[in-house]
Amino acid sequence: MNLLLVFDAVYRHRRINMAAEELATSPSALSHALSRLRTTLNDELFIRQGNAMQPTARAHVIAPGLSAALNAMSESLRSANIFLPENSNQTFRFAVTDYTAAVFFPALVTRLQQTAPGISVKTIYSTGHDSLEDLVTGKVDFAIGFQTPDMSHHSQLGVIEGFRDDYIVAVSSRHPRITDNLTLEQFLEEGHVVVNPWNEARGAIDLELEKLNIRRRTIVELPSLLSAPAIVATSELITTLPARAIATLFSSEALTCFTVPFSVSPYALNVYFHNGRSITPGHHWMREVIHEVMNTLTHTKLHELSSAAHMISSH
Repeated sequence: MNLLLVFDAVYRHRRINMAAEELATSPSALSHALSRLRTTLNDELFIRQGNAMQPTARAHVIAPGLSAALNAMSESLRSANIFLPENSNQTFRFAVTDYTAAVFFPALVTRLQQTAPGISVKTIYSTGHDSLEDLVTGKVDFAIGFQTPDMSHHSQLGVIEGFRDDYIVAVSSRHPRITDNLTLEQFLEEGHVVVNPWNEARGAIDLELEKLNIRRRTIVELPSLLSAPAIVATSELITTLPARAIATLFSSEALTCFTVPFSVSPYALNVYFHNGRSITPGHHWMREVIHEVMNTLTHTKLHELSSAAHMISSH
């Protein structure tokens, strides 16, 4: 049993020292346990690449079932106790991007501080495929992101539907060519800053443009939103993002915003969880909290984005 715990920890963390810290043992003792497990299973299981331990093909096969079994045992023990959120010190783990953390977590943390101040949340940065694997293997409890085919069609995943946002185009308020309106021709002539946190080959905007048999000119592609406001505000490049991203992270004084000059479906923010791992009273409670927070964000959207909406309508 101890060896299986070692396997699970190394698989999730990919680091000997992090796995050892979680199991309250030394890296040396954990390495010895991993050596015994390799002998028992007659497979390397993990191959060192730099500072990381990369799983072998057999390790990938073993991990989901093993993690589910360990989680089931843990949840059986937890479920024997009554969950009282006001007294709980449980930690919930979320896979996020900087955008999803910025627009969702302030409201979630505020709610938790009001109702369950002992509960903590831990976030890890995610990409789409990583989030799916992290949910399946139990590395995270929830993944916050937009809908993708992998996530929406996975039979083991549940979803809490969140808010919807229209996309808008942001340009520098000092842009020399885009001032009073934005046509499709102007949109295509300018260089674009594209934020691509989940590393998908084509995002929603480019997929819509492909339907029109046209492509935009990407000058800068970023995995994070954080530097996009400064780039757009101090250059002639433009960016297309959900309205809440513009209102939350960008300075309204530095930007002029426009409606997208072609048809594009709204951005949909969802929270995903693994059905087989969300059976404890604590997880059920957190799902209800997330649902309530999402409802609040949805119904207060117009008020929160009033300044951004004014910028759009005035141009």
